Amino acid sequence: MSTLPQIVILGRPNVGKSALFNRICGRRRALVGNEPGMTRDRLYARAEWRGRTFEVVDTGGIIPSDRELIAAEIFRQAQVAIEAAAHLILVVDARQGIVPLDQELAPLLRRTGKPLTLAVNKIDSAQHSPLAGEFYGLGIEAVFPVSAEHGLGVDDLLDHVTEDLRSTRPEAEDAVPKPGTTSQEAEVIRVTIIGRPNVGKSTLLNRLVDEERAIVTPLPGTTRDAVDAQVDRDGHRFRFIDTAGIRRKGKTRLLAEKLSVIQARKHLESADVALLVIDAVEGVTALDTHIGGYAHQSRRSVVIVLNKWDAVRKGPDVTHQYTQSIRQAMKYLDYAPIVFISALTGQRVEKLFQTIARVAEARRYRVPTAEMNKFLKEVDFERTTSPEGRPTRLYYLTQAGVAPPTFIAFTNRAGKLHFSFERFLENRIRERFEFLGTPIVIKARQSK
Repeated sequence: MSTLPQIVILGRPNVGKSALFNRICGRRRALVGNEPGMTRDRLYARAEWRGRTFEVVDTGGIIPSDRELIAAEIFRQAQVAIEAAAHLILVVDARQGIVPLDQELAPLLRRTGKPLTLAVNKIDSAQHSPLAGEFYGLGIEAVFPVSAEHGLGVDDLLDHVTEDLRSTRPEAEDAVPKPGTTSQEAEVIRVTIIGRPNVGKSTLLNRLVDEERAIVTPLPGTTRDAVDAQVDRDGHRFRFIDTAGIRRKGKTRLLAEKLSVIQARKHLESADVALLVIDAVEGVTALDTHIGGYAHQSRRSVVIVLNKWDAVRKGPDVTHQYTQSIRQAMKYLDYAPIVFISALTGQRVEKLFQTIARVAEARRYRVPTAEMNKFLKEVDFERTTSPEGRPTRLYYLTQAGVAPPTFIAFTNRAGKLHFSFERFLENRIRERFEFLGTPIVIKARQSK
């Protein structure tokens, strides 16, 4: 876990907390929209200001007196963030003025004893500046008019909130790597948790990082923003990202739901390994196979995670039966290992860690030239013919890249390899070198 000082952004729903969070960390990390409740879980990002490195934390909109399940969980998540904070920023909406919820939150945060700053947001021009005056009535000494959308006043705000932070530069373990660096962070295994709503993705994230990082409720669609956390285990560094449940396009109605599905696809594209979570009680559904197709098409390495295994009635060959049904429904993911777990109880989670590490290693494995030459001599390619009936001869095979493993096959024919030959070659490569959980890309070149 990070040891950087944390600056926590708080406030009622829809005052611009996520916009300020994105402005401080310098990228669009959090969902931003006009619908209240876009952010629910705690979001973390590293930031640097005038030589001081810190972690900025975005929280969901707080309604302390609301006893609805999700609202209560958001409040509890915010309390966890407050306990670890070095500085708190309360964000209010200048255009709406002081509302009763602001008056409830201000004394609540003052009583924490943490350094507290008030950011009066949506001061988008000089003519709006007088709107900040009334907010001194909340009893917070440090008041800064800002426009998170346009960046106005944010520099003064950061000067103030980082003033007492120790002057640091990122250590090797906390640094965000730049291209070409060899820091430890460059060896992080990026793991994205994907699946349809309510299959236990957030419960799994909490179990993997041994901390309640994501809100868990029985309601489908609880997670909207992608929630990430980093953990060191058995000599490996994992960064897990819990994404919103992916629905079919016609089933997403709210803007927040549409954006969260888009963001889930985006995080999948940046992952090394995708954990495709399936509900063991319900079995494989059409939407599960649809989401598995996303992972396969994006050429991510994949581990199929059959969750809620503790709730399945056991019997003779039940594991084999489940495996067969998954293989039948997802033939395109025949290279993906299947791990049967219970995120709720922790059953087989240790095996899941081991499988992720093996799959990540296979994704980056490069076959030595001597091994490749030996492999070519052992395989009989003469039996595989083209559609015209001519045998396809493979003269030379070289590995051109990793993540995913990519091979170039030099043959006696121009154009793409016939599907049957490509499949035959891929199967032989897997038999010899395994490449557990990772797709293999084969490109053809005509040898001259």
